[in-house]
Formats: sequence, C-alpha cells, structure tokens
Amino acid sequence: MVLSSVSSDWTSRPSQTNSGFTATQPVTLHSADWEPLVLPATKLFGTDGIRGQVDDLLSVPLALQVGFWAGRVLQATTAKPGLIILGQDSRNSSPMLATALSTGLTAAGLEVWNLGLCPTPTVAFLTSTSEAIGGVMISASHNPPEDNGIKFFAANGTKLSPQLQTQIESALRGEGGWASQQKQLAFQPGQHYHRPELVKAYVESLQQPLIPHGNLTGMRIVLDLAWGAAAQLAPAVFEAMGADVICLHDYPDGDRINVNCGSTHLASLKAAVQEHDADLGVAFDGDADRAMAVDAQGRVVDGDYILYFWGETLRQQNRLPGNTIVSTVMANLGFERAWERQGGKLIRTAVGDQYVHAEMVKHGYMLGGEQSGHILCPHYSVSGDGLLTALHLATIVRQSGVSLVEMVDQSFQTYPQLLRNVRVEDRDRRLNWKENARLQQAIAQAEAEMGDRGRILVRASGTEPVIRVMVEAADAELVQHWTDKLVLAVQQYAA
Repeated sequence: MVLSSVSSDWTSRPSQTNSGFTATQPVTLHSADWEPLVLPATKLFGTDGIRGQVDDLLSVPLALQVGFWAGRVLQATTAKPGLIILGQDSRNSSPMLATALSTGLTAAGLEVWNLGLCPTPTVAFLTSTSEAIGGVMISASHNPPEDNGIKFFAANGTKLSPQLQTQIESALRGEGGWASQQKQLAFQPGQHYHRPELVKAYVESLQQPLIPHGNLTGMRIVLDLAWGAAAQLAPAVFEAMGADVICLHDYPDGDRINVNCGSTHLASLKAAVQEHDADLGVAFDGDADRAMAVDAQGRVVDGDYILYFWGETLRQQNRLPGNTIVSTVMANLGFERAWERQGGKLIRTAVGDQYVHAEMVKHGYMLGGEQSGHILCPHYSVSGDGLLTALHLATIVRQSGVSLVEMVDQSFQTYPQLLRNVRVEDRDRRLNWKENARLQQAIAQAEAEMGDRGRILVRASGTEPVIRVMVEAADAELVQHWTDKLVLAVQQYAA
C-alpha cells in the first residue's frame, strides 16, 4: 500500500491561472524594514547551518536578511529562475522565522514553495527532484524548544557547500564586494506558494524501493515522534507498510519538542518497547533527519549498529564499494574492529554529516553516517533521513529471519564510552577553547596516561552551546576517571 500520490507533473512551476496552488502575496519590503544587525565575531554557520536561541542570535531581522542575501547568492549560481523549497519543524518560533525568511527570499526576486510542517529530508528530496535552485529548513533538529535554526540545501538536495555559506555570511556582513549592495538595497517582487501536498511525493520515495520486499506485516514497532516534524507522517508510513504501530509523543508540540523524548532521550522508548512486547522501537529527533533504535531488551541500537547491519546487507548485494563505511571520530572501536573482522574498512571524519558526505562523494562510497543515528545511503536518498533509516532497519530485521536482539548479540560489543556536555554560553569562549593552555595541558596528560588503551575527544559542538567530552576505553573505570577529570577542566575553563 502506498499513500495517495500527487500529480505526475508536481515538479512543474505553478502558473497564475492554475487554481490548484495557493499563492500568497509576498510582503513588500522597504529599506526602512532593514534593521541594523549586531552579529557575533565568530562564524554564523556551524556544522548544520545557523543555529541558536530565538530572539538572541536567531531573530526575525536576522532571518529576513539571511533570506534576502541567500537569495542573491543562490540566484547568482544559476541561470534558472529562482525557486526555493521551504519547510519547518513544530517549534513555536518556526512559522515566524519561516515567514521572515520567505519575505527575504521573495524580496530577492525568488519564488518560494512552502511545504509547512515536514521532516528536513522532505526539503532535501523535493529540492533535488524539482526545478529548485535550493532549499531551506527552519529547525534546530535535536535542540530544545527555545532554539531554532536555518539550514540550506543546494539544488541537488545536499547541504549547501561551505563556500556558498561563506558567501551568504559575507553578504550579510557587507564584506568585500557586497559592501556596495548593502548600501544600495534593491528589492524585487517574488512569489510565495503553499505546497503541502508535495510531501506525498516524498512519502512515495520512501516506500517505493521497499515494495514488495519491505512488507512489515506482523511486526510491532514503537515510534517516538518527539512532538516534532514527523509526528503526523511517520505513523502513516509504517502502517502503510503493514506494521502494527504504537506511538509516543505523537503530535506537533512546539513547547515540548525533544523535551525528555526523541533520539536523545530514549528512556520512554525503552519502557514502551518492553511494555508492548514490540519487535523494536525507533526514536526520531525534532526534524526527523536521524533515528535511534531500541531492541526488545531495551538496548540502544545506535548509528554504529545501524551502519553495521546496513553495511552487511549492501555487502551481500555487492552494492558497497570497497566494503567501506564512512563514519566519524565518534564511532565506537568495537564497531570498527568488528567491521574489519568482516573484511570491511571504516574511514573516520570530523563530527558532522557534511564531512561524512564529502568523504563519500570524493571516493564514491555508498554508506556512511554518525553514531547519533544520522545515516547517509545514496542508493536511496540524497540526505540523512530518519524515516528512511528506520524503514530500512525494520526491513533488514524482517528479512533476517531473526530478532533485532539476536542480530545485536551476533554483531559486536561496544567499548565503554562516555560523552558529557559542558554548557558554555559565551560563543567566543566556546569556539576558541583550543587556545586555552591549561585545558590543552589537561587533555595532553589524559592522552599520555591512557596511551593506546583508549581514545579522548574534546570538541565544541557546532549545533549547541556546549563543549563535548568523549572518553572511550576497554576499561570502564578508566573511562569514568578521565571523563570526570576532563569535564572538571572544561567547567573551570568555562567559569
């Protein structure tokens, strides 16, 4: 069963006489609406777009001006008319920021197709399969409700290149050749269309590769929707594939998105899977571009396990070039060594799916992702997609003939790994932590004393106001000892 389809010409641009599309008169922008921005000295674009607390870093004036200058930069990359796909998650601030961003885009002369509430991968897919020159999602992913973000996609549905992000930021700051345009603002009339019906084409893209082999009939699956973007979509997709679905946090709620639920808070999912005797559970984050799973015993099946299982499946199908998986420095040593025993190779990148994607594109690899559940498989999608990942994991379990519990038991045992976050509100201090000699000395001491018995990773998050401390070793006591020591050192630095 496939959810109801859309017209085969959905990618065509709406005409003024086509009553099937809802057009909204764009807001007229005047130079008087252009408020001077106070921007941080550090870069606006992090590992996943621009992200921060609403009405602090992320404000309506910022969204409006980001939209305008992004429109100018994107339009300059192509001779095609400017069409942008726009989506948003369920945060209370998302409609406000989406309206401001759309106003900026239309003032730059672009046409906006607004999908409304949808997962981030929906924007990536529809951008790649339409005439769009780019896409943009209003979301802060797994962050708390008070945060939000602006994430751009290129015409092919992948995340916008660092080079184009730098151009947008330079334009926003009036640097280089953009200074004259900042002084002489010229607005053009664009157009805005509401296109929520296009989400159905995205749903079909998820289901079609799995039919008829992906029938989930007889499987009981618990879904934690995190009060987020997939709350209305994911249950229908899994039910259409035949699964018996039990839902948690299953409607859009901007006050509670990601709060003690979703992919970063798995306690309620674990309890529900065991209470309902389910085959597995899946938790999405707020914008559903990642997924974390739980087996029937309540054990976490994270991105490392998902990559291992999916990698085995693709290897058996001769669809995994070089038997290689790309992951990040966060990937567990237990996963890496188990994959090597299978004759495979694991390549590590910096944290962030953009780095994983860049490595995959450079060498033609077909599977990669992060321990956090952000999985990339170009065989099926142009971007990380939590719903797609969850559907394929469930299908792999179904076709294996054994339970997810048995699959985990037969795969690998993870090394003890602790990840602690230290909140550092001062943006400049957070991003410049490597310049602190005392903190560097503490890290060097820990690395020297652990030697080859484990790994240490300290980094500033690109998505949250925290410095992350990760320690991994075969000895759990060693992990706890050095995690405590390094967390204290970071806390002293942040004070």
